[in-house]
Amino acid sequence: MKLVSYLVEGHDQLGIYVDGYIYAMETLHPDLPGSMGMFLQYWEDSYPLALKGEEMVKMGRIPKERGLPYDAAYLLAPIPFPTSCRDGYAFRQHVASARRNRNVPMIPEFDQYPIFYFTNHTSIQGPGDIVCMPDHFEQLDFELEAAIVICKAGRNIKAEEADQYIGGLMIMNDMSARRLQMEEMLLNLGPAKGKDFSTVIGPWLVTLDELEPFEIAPKPGHTGKNWNLRMQCHVNGIQVSDGNLGDMDWTFAEIIERCSYGVTLHPGDLIGSGTVGTGCFLELNGTGKLNDPNYVAQWLNDGDKVELTIDQLGVLSNTIVAEPTDYSILARKKSGHAD
Repeated sequence: MKLVSYLVEGHDQLGIYVDGYIYAMETLHPDLPGSMGMFLQYWEDSYPLALKGEEMVKMGRIPKERGLPYDAAYLLAPIPFPTSCRDGYAFRQHVASARRNRNVPMIPEFDQYPIFYFTNHTSIQGPGDIVCMPDHFEQLDFELEAAIVICKAGRNIKAEEADQYIGGLMIMNDMSARRLQMEEMLLNLGPAKGKDFSTVIGPWLVTLDELEPFEIAPKPGHTGKNWNLRMQCHVNGIQVSDGNLGDMDWTFAEIIERCSYGVTLHPGDLIGSGTVGTGCFLELNGTGKLNDPNYVAQWLNDGDKVELTIDQLGVLSNTIVAEPTDYSILARKKSGHAD
């Protein structure tokens, strides 16, 4: 089942996507919550009821006339108001490549435990324009990821039980302003300003029932579900990334285990996978320079169209748009030091 959030009269509305149409929850059943936030809060009752509604649509018992053409909808992020957003670091290929490109050895701790950072959950957005300030264009980057949403509260969740807390999967673009990111991390804190302006998810949330045919075993020594789903990025129609969700070393279940240690996870919490191998310009540029000293680095610019595709999860499309200002915090840096 594909769950979609869209704008209706200034408010977020939840529906399901079937064959080019969106069907509002109230069309499926009058008792279904009309927003993703409420749907997740009452997941154990709402999810099976929505599945029955989807079956009625597919059987023709709910006609297309009661749906909204997908192209006519103003799409929001599938989870428009997440309660938090964490992003993991699950793909060994990406980590190893990035460290190799910086001429530093692979860090052994990567294979001992999964890590994550918190990003700005109020900057979550869906398909459409990504508005950037001048400093964001100092090495502006995409990051090709998948994400999950937590569908029921839990604390100290063991990895062996964690998959039942996953409401579904979606595409995630962890946008990154690399100069701001690298500058602040010189002080061993962050990332913050390099990340907090936009994180994109969408175009819909795909529930796990729809992904069962694509389940694969996790990497040896790991616990939890994984999925054989190809991941790609195109910038202005040119493919730049190609990976697979099945290459995750740390599973979402294992990341949930660490996230929930001594902490209650809540319905609506987002967790990203981290970047797939080849899934950002920072890695691609480093590899390019390593192989060819004359390689010309690529970064995102005003007007660029970024399309992330993951098999079965759809296409997440955004356009980079420059904010009409010359205001720069990089230009306001202090020089020297205080006595």
